[in-house]
Amino acid sequence: MSTTDPDQRLQVRRVPCISRRVVLRTLFGMGAVASGGLFSSRVDANELKLGQLAPPLVLHTLDGKQIATRELIGEVVILTFFASYCEPCLEELPLLSSYAEANAARGLRVLGFSLDGPELVADVRKLAATLKFPVGLLGSAYAGGYGRMWRMPVSFVIDRQGKLVHDGWLDKEPSVTSTFLQRVVEPLFS
Repeated sequence: MSTTDPDQRLQVRRVPCISRRVVLRTLFGMGAVASGGLFSSRVDANELKLGQLAPPLVLHTLDGKQIATRELIGEVVILTFFASYCEPCLEELPLLSSYAEANAARGLRVLGFSLDGPELVADVRKLAATLKFPVGLLGSAYAGGYGRMWRMPVSFVIDRQGKLVHDGWLDKEPSVTSTFLQRVVEPLFS
């Protein structure tokens, strides 16, 4: 038999060629769907509703502990997002620290989420040492249902039932002042 005999030739089945770009798009799309959507954090932040359950969030503290907001039901919680290089943040943090210390026995918990990158962890540790509440690196610009942290400082307040009572995205400028604490947080202790 000759190698050119049509019956003896190797039959090659043609498989459609899928480009690398198509594969990457498909995988990226699947990942986006699995995580709740490509822009789910931003969508969730737009869906924050006062009086509804606050989105869950976990603080991974600088000393390796984890504090989940869902485990703090029964306490008043302030979530604050800041950076060590943010001047308005540096003005708010001492006030929050003093308030946290003065009201801890009344059931107040303040959780500090730093937007600093890991290369600035030494600066964050130095700042955290002056504060009377736990601090951790957020690790990403996204904070779950609170959305992408694009402005600092920004704070959220959760009541004892785990409901959102203050949405910091609605503030036109940083809001943690003595007046804010008296108006928004104090009533939650009664």
